[in-house]
Amino acid sequence: MDVAHEADRDLVVRWVRGCQGPVIDAGCGPGQWTDFLRQWGVDVEGVDVVPEFLAEAVARFPAATFRLATLDDLGVGDRSVSGVLCWYSLIHTAPEHIGQALGEFARCLIPGGGLLLGFFEGPKVEPFAHAVTMAYRWPVDELACHVENAGFVVQERHTRSDPGVRPHGALTAVRQL
Repeated sequence: MDVAHEADRDLVVRWVRGCQGPVIDAGCGPGQWTDFLRQWGVDVEGVDVVPEFLAEAVARFPAATFRLATLDDLGVGDRSVSGVLCWYSLIHTAPEHIGQALGEFARCLIPGGGLLLGFFEGPKVEPFAHAVTMAYRWPVDELACHVENAGFVVQERHTRSDPGVRPHGALTAVRQL
């Protein structure tokens, strides 16, 4: 977590304090955010589609819970979680499929449950080569429209441009009642 920006850690902590129940770290990768939330006392489960990431997560953070799942099938019941953190995972979903993942998040969340997205921000939706696989930049307002169309109310929009790194965006939203 040393490489995570302090503002990101603060945003995640502030967001998760509003979640009153289980949280899914959707697209948890090697598990650092899942374990970060666990250390804050959150009932959190990390899910990812890449078995190698999950193996690394389990090895690095044996006290945390991880399992195999996709963003469009989180493997939990309807209205069964209070929060979904999707930090730099939705970036790997093609724009034409973004609604499926957001719809799955909405299905899983209790009414009033929280969603927090972290992503690469840009002036238009565009693909770019990423270390893992193809990724997409999103204008904050355009991604916010997709989030709202999936049944959420966007609460906060954040952007940050730091020297030497891609521009960052984040959205917090709640599942409509």
